[in-house]
Amino acid sequence: MQTVVAFFDIDGTLYRDSLMVEHFKKLLKYEVIDAALWHRHAKHTYQDWDKRQGNYDDYLLEIAQIYIESMKGLNRHQINFISDQVINLKGDRVYRYTRARIAWHQCHNHKIIFISGSPSFLVEKMAQKYGITDFKGTEYLIDENDNYTGEIIQMWDSESKRKAILEFVDKYQIDLSQSYSYGDTNGDFSMLKMVGHPIAINPTRELIQNIQLDEELREKITLIIERKDVIYKLNANVEIL
Repeated sequence: MQTVVAFFDIDGTLYRDSLMVEHFKKLLKYEVIDAALWHRHAKHTYQDWDKRQGNYDDYLLEIAQIYIESMKGLNRHQINFISDQVINLKGDRVYRYTRARIAWHQCHNHKIIFISGSPSFLVEKMAQKYGITDFKGTEYLIDENDNYTGEIIQMWDSESKRKAILEFVDKYQIDLSQSYSYGDTNGDFSMLKMVGHPIAINPTRELIQNIQLDEELREKITLIIERKDVIYKLNANVEIL
């Protein structure tokens, strides 16, 4: 008997921001990394996004590059306390719709798997918090002394998520045609395309445009927009202004 699974992206899909960004902010707050990195490199990109003049994906990618370089040489145990704080203080800052869907899948005995571009050590803690079956995040490699090397195995692009899902299919004997996936950016495109029940939550412009170009995905996907305390359900033919 094959298994029904719900695959969830985290950042922007479950969590209402980015776990990596929250961790980055905490590292700055506790002066583990130099605050000048923010002001020199990421502040202007963030301000462009905050004023809706820039692209959120560009902001995240810029933060990711600074974050990766900043982590180099830090000890895994040194930042574990800060990682715990991120989840303890921010882990409930999630979308109402997605939280309800996790509960719905758990009630139906579906396996739930997180696949996220955020660091795997944060994704693991988020998975524990929500009682999730399994997870896959960006791996930050460490040396023999448990220090981060500055090398990663990324999990924020569409191809990496496709390969991860295929690994989970073998591991759990998953029936993708009966399974679900939830994402918000173009990095989740393959994850949405591979399952029978894809749901895009607050999708980016780029993701909607690519969905509309894919007839098969366009016909089966549901778009969910959550703003304030209202949840809107749309089809993929929505007009992009």
